[in-house]
Amino acid sequence: MKLLLTSGGVSVPSIREELVRLLGQPVEQSTALCIPTAMYAHPWVGMGEKPWRFVAGREQNPMVDLGWASMGLLELTALPSLDPDLWVPRVREVDALVVAGGDVLYLAHWMRESGLLDLLPELEDTVWVGLSAGSMVMTPEVGEDFVQWRPPSGASDTLGLVDFALFPHLAPDGEPGNSLAEAQDWFGRVSAPAYVLDDRSAVVVADGRTHVVSEGTWHHWDR
Repeated sequence: MKLLLTSGGVSVPSIREELVRLLGQPVEQSTALCIPTAMYAHPWVGMGEKPWRFVAGREQNPMVDLGWASMGLLELTALPSLDPDLWVPRVREVDALVVAGGDVLYLAHWMRESGLLDLLPELEDTVWVGLSAGSMVMTPEVGEDFVQWRPPSGASDTLGLVDFALFPHLAPDGEPGNSLAEAQDWFGRVSAPAYVLDDRSAVVVADGRTHVVSEGTWHHWDR
């Protein structure tokens, strides 16, 4: 699987260009499924209008509304009650999975419970387009700052499909988002190296390498 891990979506031309490169074709010729599941457990978005706006392509973060050839819905909470034959073939055939932000542990839980996590190793050519928590879920840890909902086990581990942590929504002091001081404090309480991204930046993991695409501000802090 190829990973496009964004903080604020496909928000600038260079991130869109990277998406096209990963897809190997224009977005307009590519198919996708969107996954809104993480939104349900987050206190700022939760149930109601915001998940609908994401699915409808009406949110401010460009994800669903990029001009895809087709866009479908993959609701992870529904999958455990369904025969895999009803959804696995569709996941295998699309070019991208477009994953909303929200509560990262809720998303990790339902990726495990739904069986989607087990399917990911087969999806070598699929592009995972993550937004905020939809990106952070791939990391080994998110730190207590980003823990709200917890699974029944109480665990706070995410999926660990990459070897770095991710701090999203970096913003200048006084502007909406997370400050550099908050990022530094967070980094002191996680064990992995980390990328800190503003909403004009993304981390790309593909073809055996990791790099950043940005028209804004980002930091890589090693251990």
